[in-house]
Amino acid sequence: MTCLETIQAYALRSIGIGERLLPRSDFTLCQQFTLIGSGVIWNIYFALFALILGFALSVSVGLARNANSALIRKPADWFVFVFRGSPLFIQFFLFYEAFTLLPKQGIELNLGFVEITAGTRWLTRAWAGALIVLFLNTSAYAGEIFYGALRSIPKGDLEAADAYGFSGWKKFRKITFPTMLRLGWPAYTNESIFLFHATTLVYFSSFPAWQQKGDALYYASYFADKTFNPFIPYPILAGYFILLTLAIIWVYGLIYRHLNRHLPQASRPRLRARPQLVR
Repeated sequence: MTCLETIQAYALRSIGIGERLLPRSDFTLCQQFTLIGSGVIWNIYFALFALILGFALSVSVGLARNANSALIRKPADWFVFVFRGSPLFIQFFLFYEAFTLLPKQGIELNLGFVEITAGTRWLTRAWAGALIVLFLNTSAYAGEIFYGALRSIPKGDLEAADAYGFSGWKKFRKITFPTMLRLGWPAYTNESIFLFHATTLVYFSSFPAWQQKGDALYYASYFADKTFNPFIPYPILAGYFILLTLAIIWVYGLIYRHLNRHLPQASRPRLRARPQLVR
């Protein structure tokens, strides 16, 4: 099988399109690049949708934590405390057990966005259950980022808005929200990169892959086990993640420049990637 035929057969295998059987012997670099790249589709899916869904919730959490009312502030505080205070892997485990065992015991649980019943077994699949965990986890971390940015808004900006007669929604839309995004965006970029890397934990969680078509780490582990040589598939996997990390930095950098477009050219800050060694 040529490299082009390999790409045609395995490029979309992770989403159920193409050859069903994995190669068993005589593994080539093309096969490893193609199948691991196919698995990256799932990592992109988890990260992309968790960030899109989590952005709105994280902004809401940041605003709620800054509210004067304890009825609004305390639930947001506890949400952030629970998801930042517990390991992500343990959250995967607990949510899977809740999605699996509670319906079996006849216990129905309403989470607000979905009700866990015997008919919600789709929540135990990685495409749904793991996505929910990642979405809630990144919302807690990003919510804390935006809360800190909200508290860092210069008082002079808010006083100037009051002097111009801005109040309520207009003040929030014109001053508070864009300034909060501008101040929090570098840290939020790091959080987005970390979330993308954290999608590899789905492989170790209890959530099964759709039709047993795994993510990038699934295929890298497959080749490492079959060839007894981890120094080819895992560097390939790392290379894909480095490329996608650079893509994230580029896209977020464009957004950051847009947020700072009102500043003089010489004083516009540049977005610098600062990878977190410890979260």
